Amino acid sequence: MATYILTDVAQGIWVDEFQGKGVRKKTLRGGKCDGIDLIEIDNGALKLALLPTRGMGLWSASCAGDRIGWDSPITDGPVHPRLVNLAGAGGIGWLDGFDEMMVRCGLENNGAPYHEGNAIVGLHGKIANIPAHSVTVETDRGIVVRGVVDETRLFGPQLRLSAEVEMLPDTNQITVSDTFTNLSDAPTTMQVLYHWNFGPPHLEAGSSFVAPVAMVAPRDATAVPGIDDYSSYFGPVVGQPERVYFFKLIADESGRTLVMLRNAAGDKAVVLRFDVSQLPCFTLWKNEGGLKSGYVTGLEPGTNFPNPKPFEQSKGRVITLEAGASHVAVTTLEILNTSEQVRSVQAEVAMIQARHVPLIHRTPQSDLSAKEI
Repeated sequence: MATYILTDVAQGIWVDEFQGKGVRKKTLRGGKCDGIDLIEIDNGALKLALLPTRGMGLWSASCAGDRIGWDSPITDGPVHPRLVNLAGAGGIGWLDGFDEMMVRCGLENNGAPYHEGNAIVGLHGKIANIPAHSVTVETDRGIVVRGVVDETRLFGPQLRLSAEVEMLPDTNQITVSDTFTNLSDAPTTMQVLYHWNFGPPHLEAGSSFVAPVAMVAPRDATAVPGIDDYSSYFGPVVGQPERVYFFKLIADESGRTLVMLRNAAGDKAVVLRFDVSQLPCFTLWKNEGGLKSGYVTGLEPGTNFPNPKPFEQSKGRVITLEAGASHVAVTTLEILNTSEQVRSVQAEVAMIQARHVPLIHRTPQSDLSAKEI
C-alpha cells in the first residue's frame, strides 16, 4: 500500500504540489481561492475535486462528460475560509463561501441561525470553513483521501471530524465515511447535515426527485404551494423563492435508504445512499430561481432537521456524545448514465415504498418546523 502525507501540522509537513497514481494536489492562487488546497482524483470513470482547506468538502465532479455539482453565484470560488465571516449578514455569512457539490453542515450546530445571549450562532455551523490539519492519500486498490478537521474552542465543544473519501477504480461512485469524535472529557452535543447540491444536467424542467417516503411536510408557508409537486422540478424562474421539505424516509431490511435526482429524459441521475440509523432526517432543498442566482437542489441527509439548534434539542433530535465517544456517518454518491440504470434504481425505490403509503402533510408541522422560520 502506498501512503502519502500531504499535510501534517503536528510534524510540520505540508506539500504544495503532489502527483501520484490518479491523484494530483495543488495550491490555488489568486482571487478568493488564493491559498486553497485542491486535490483532484481520477479513477478512470469519474473525476473529483476535493477541498481540504474547506473542511474536506467535495467541490465538484465530472463523469461521462457531465459536470456533477452546480453553478453558484460565487464565480471565483472555491472561497478561502479567511474571507467568510460566519456571523456576518445577520448570521448567514456562511453563504459567502457556499459553492460545493457536497458541504458538511455542523458540528456544533447545522441549521438556521439563532441568538445565544448577545451572540449570534451562524447558519450551518463552522466545520466547512475549518482547514484539515492532517491529510493523507492512499493508492492501492483504489484511491482514499483521509483528512482530520477539529472544531474546538475553550469553554465550548471539542469535536473532531475524521473524513475518508474513497473511489474504487473505474466506478461511478464516491463514498464518504466520516467519524465524529468528542475529544473533551465531558459529554457534548453535535449535529451534522450533508448538503449534496446538484444543478444541470441532472436538474432541469421535468426532472424528478425519487425516494421511498414515509412522511413529508413543508418547512414553512413558502413551501406549502409546492407540496403536491415536491417530487417535480420546473425550469429556472427569476424570483422563485426557495422551497424546503422535511422527510422521514423508509429503509430496507438492512436499515439503508436511497434518494435519486433524475433528469427529464430519465437517462441521467445522481443517487445518494445512506443509513437511517446514522442519518435519520432528510431535507429536500429546491432553489429554482434564475440560472445566475443559483439554480440548484439539495439532497440533505442529517442527524436532525436544519432548524435552530434549541428547537431541535427540544424535539430530541440532537446527538449527545459521551467523552471520547464517536458517531459514524457514511454516504455514497452514484452517478447513473443510462436509462437502464435509472429504471433499476426506480424499481428499487418502488420495492421499498410498496410496503408503506406516504403521509403527506400540506401544512408545516409544529414538531418539525421552528416558529422563527
